[in-house]
Amino acid sequence: MKAHLNPISAVLEFFKTSEKGLTSAEAQERIEKYGKNKLVEAKKETIIQRFLKQLADPMIIILLVAAAISAVTAAIEGEAPTDVFIILFVVILNSVLGVIQESKAEKAIDALKEMTAATSKVLRDGQLCHVKSEDLVVGDIIILEAGDAVPADARLIECASIKAEEAALTGESVPVNKNVDVLESKENDEDVPLGDRKNMVYMGSTIVYGRGVAVVVATGMDTEMGKIADALAQAQNEQTPLQIKLSQLSKILTYLVIAICVFIFAFTVIRNGDWSGEVLLDTFMIAISLAVAAIPEGLATVVTIVLSIGVTKMSKRSAVIRRLTAVETLGCTQIICSDKTGTLTQNKMTVTEHFADDKNLLATAMALCSDAELDAENKATGEPTECALVNFAYECGLHKNDLKTASPRVGEAPFDSGRKMMSTVHNNGGKIVQYTKGAPDEILKCCTTYLSGGAVLPLTDDVRAEIMKENKNKADKALRVLAAAYKNHESEPASYEPEALENNLTFIGLVGMIDPVRPEVKLAIEQCKSASIRPIMITGDHKDTAIAIAKELGIIEDASQAITGAELNKISDEEFLNTIQNYSVYARVQPEHKTRIVKAWKEKGMVTAMTGDGVNDAPSIKSADIGIGMGITGTDVTKNVADMILADDNFATIVSAVEEGRRIYDNIRKAIQFLLSSNLSEVFSIFTATVLGFTILKPIHILWINLITDSLPALALGMEQSEKNIMERKPRDSKDGIFAGGLGIDLLYQGVLVSALTIAAYFVGHFMESGVWEIAQSPDGITMAFLTMSMAEIFHSMNMRSQRGSIFTMNTQNLFLWGAMLLALLLTTCVIEIPFLANLFEFETITWAEYFVALAIAFSIIPIVEIVKLIQRAIAKKKN
Repeated sequence: MKAHLNPISAVLEFFKTSEKGLTSAEAQERIEKYGKNKLVEAKKETIIQRFLKQLADPMIIILLVAAAISAVTAAIEGEAPTDVFIILFVVILNSVLGVIQESKAEKAIDALKEMTAATSKVLRDGQLCHVKSEDLVVGDIIILEAGDAVPADARLIECASIKAEEAALTGESVPVNKNVDVLESKENDEDVPLGDRKNMVYMGSTIVYGRGVAVVVATGMDTEMGKIADALAQAQNEQTPLQIKLSQLSKILTYLVIAICVFIFAFTVIRNGDWSGEVLLDTFMIAISLAVAAIPEGLATVVTIVLSIGVTKMSKRSAVIRRLTAVETLGCTQIICSDKTGTLTQNKMTVTEHFADDKNLLATAMALCSDAELDAENKATGEPTECALVNFAYECGLHKNDLKTASPRVGEAPFDSGRKMMSTVHNNGGKIVQYTKGAPDEILKCCTTYLSGGAVLPLTDDVRAEIMKENKNKADKALRVLAAAYKNHESEPASYEPEALENNLTFIGLVGMIDPVRPEVKLAIEQCKSASIRPIMITGDHKDTAIAIAKELGIIEDASQAITGAELNKISDEEFLNTIQNYSVYARVQPEHKTRIVKAWKEKGMVTAMTGDGVNDAPSIKSADIGIGMGITGTDVTKNVADMILADDNFATIVSAVEEGRRIYDNIRKAIQFLLSSNLSEVFSIFTATVLGFTILKPIHILWINLITDSLPALALGMEQSEKNIMERKPRDSKDGIFAGGLGIDLLYQGVLVSALTIAAYFVGHFMESGVWEIAQSPDGITMAFLTMSMAEIFHSMNMRSQRGSIFTMNTQNLFLWGAMLLALLLTTCVIEIPFLANLFEFETITWAEYFVALAIAFSIIPIVEIVKLIQRAIAKKKN
C-alpha cells in the first residue's frame, strides 16, 4: 500500500490498527511473523577466517618458514622434527588464543551496542511506553519529537510544525516541512518522489523541529533505508590512536629485526667459515630466535583485551563508550563543560513557589502548555520540568487528562531554545484560547496586559519591574522560574508560526521550582580540582540561579566568574580567547554558545569534554574532544554524535569515567613497558651470546617464554586497580607518545638488566656444572638461563604495577598477577623437570641447588628496580 497516497483512515484500516495503537500481544505476533525492525548487518568473519588472519602476521610467517626448513632438514638427516612440532604447537596455540580474545572483545562491543540500542515512544495497550526501536512493527503508533531519530517508515497522522532532516535519503540538506495531507500521484500513474512525500517520515531521518504522531508502515529491510542497507552495513574496524601507534611500532620492530637477523646470520657464518647445510641451518635458527625475541607477539592482543574489558567496566558504571578513542582521550581531559539540569542536579523538579493573581489559571496554563502526561498511577511522565508543572496542577486539583478533555489541543508552536518558550492553542467549548509558557524575560516581551483582581490591565513598566523583581527573588533562592501567559482568539489561528501567535499576550504569573543538586556531585567536583580538571557549568537558567548552584557545588567562589549568553555575544572572539579562563559558569546560553566555548578552550590547547541532550547540542558535542550524550534525557541526535553516553545523566559518572580512562591508559603502558623490556632482554641475551660464540636460548625457548611468561602477566597488568594518586595527577598531554614520561629509558635499562641476570645465570650454571669460569657451551647453563629469564620477567611484572611507586607501599594486591606468577612458575618447572618435556626442549636436568640459585638471581630484579625507583623519586622530588 502507498500510504502517502491514502487518507489516514484507510492507512489505519489497511494495517489493522487504530490511533490508540496495537496491543502487546498483537505487536509480539507481528514480530514473530515479520521479524525485527533491523537492517541486514555486514557479514562477520568466520572462525576459520579469523584463525587464518592470525597466521598472516609477518612474524608468524617467518616462524612457519623456519619450521618448514627445519622439517626438510630433519627429513634429510633422518631425525625427529622436534623443533617443528613445538613451533607449530606454539604458533597454533597463540593463534587460537588470539581468535578467542578477538571474539571476547567483539562480544563486549556487541553488549555495549545492546546497551545503547535506540528506543522509541510507542502507544501500546493504549498507554505511552518506551520500546527498543528494533521491536517496532507495522501498525505501531509512534510519538515523534524534536531530536528523535525516525525509527521506521511511517505515515503522519498528527503533525505540529514538524520538520525532518532527510539528507541521508534524499540529499536535501534543508529540513523538510511535514503535514498530514493526502498526496496525489503524478501523471501516468508515476509515484510521488521520496523528497516530496510531505506526509511521510523515514528511517534514517531526524526530527529537528516540532512534534507529531505517526503509524508505522514499513520496518527493517522493507523501509526505504533498507533498500540501501548494503551501503550502510559496511563493517568499520576502528583503531584507536594508541593501536595505530602500536601498529607503527610493530612495523619498525619488524624492519629492525630483519636487519639484525641478516647481520647475525652473515656475521656467524663468516666468523665460523663453515658453509655446510647443518651450520647454515643452526645459524638460521639463531637468527629466527632473534626475530622471535624482538617481536612482542601478544602486544596488540593485550591492548585490545585491556581496552574491551575497561570499556565493559565503564558501562557497568553507567558510562557507555561508543568510540574506543574516547578511552584514551578521557585520560587527557582538562575541561569538563556540563549542563546543570539532571547532570549536576537530580532532575526532579518540584514547584515550590508561585506568583499569580489566579493560581488555578496559572496551573491550567502550565499543565496544558506542556507535553508531560499523567499515567494510570497519576505519575507524571515526560521532560522533568514539564512533569513538575503537571504535578503542580494535580496538587491544585486539576488533573491533566481532565484538562485535555475539556480543552483539547488544536495547534501549537513547539518549544525552541532560541525563543525560550512554547505555545499551545485549545478549543474550550468553542472558545479558542492560547497558553504560552517560557522564560519570564522572554514572555514579558510578548505581553501587553496582565491579570490583577480578575481584571485584565495594561502592563506598565512599573508592573514589569515588579514581576522581574519577583523573578530575581526566586532565582536568588536557586529556583528555576517559568512564566505563563494567555490570549483569546475569535477563531482558530490561520497560522501556528511563533511570529503569529506570540504577541499581545496577557501575563498570568510565575512558578518557581527547585532541582536539588546531586549529593555525589560535590565530591566529584573536588576530585576534578585535585586532578587539575576544570569543571564548567553551562545552563539556560537565570544567571542568579546558576551562580547559587555553582557556589553550592564549589564550581565558583565569586559571581564574577559567571557570564550570560547575552554578555558573551558582546565579546569578540579574540577577547573571549584571552579571558575565557575567568569564567566557569555560563547562564542563559544558546546552543551556539556551547560550540563557541568548546572551540575557544580547544584553541587554548585544552582537551575539552562537553555534555548535551538537545538536538541543537549536537554541533558542540561533535566539536569537543569528548562529546558526552545524555542517556535519559538525551535525544537520538546527540547520542549518535557522542563519544560517550551517560546512562544516568550524572556528572559524577563523567569523573568516574575520567578516572577509569586514566587507569586503562596506565595499565596499557604498564603492559607495553613489561612486554618490550622482556623482549629487549631476550634480544640482548641472544645477541650477546652469539657474538661471544655460544647459544643461550633457542627459538622454542623464546616462544615458550613469550607465550607463558610474557602474555599472562601482561594481561594481569591490564587488570591492575587505579594507583592511589591517579586523580591527584595532572592530565597527561594528549600529544605525548607511548614512551613519554621516561618509559623508553625505563624499558631500555630494565631489558639490559634482565639480560645481564640471564647471562649471569648461564655462567653460574656452567660454573656449578664444571667448576670453571669460562666462555663455553653449557647444557646446565642453558637450562638455568631459561629458568632465570622466565622467572625474572615474571618477578619484573610485579615491578610494573607502578612506574615510579614502590610495590611495597601499594594498598591492594593484584590477584590476577599472583595467579599468573604461580602458574608460570609451575609450567616452567614442569618443562625443565619432566623428562619428556625436558627432552623436547633439549634441557639438561639441573640440581635443586641450581634451581634455587636461578630463582634467586631472577628475584634480584625486584630489589634492583626498587632501588632505581627510589633514586628516580628522589631526583623528581628535588626538581619539584
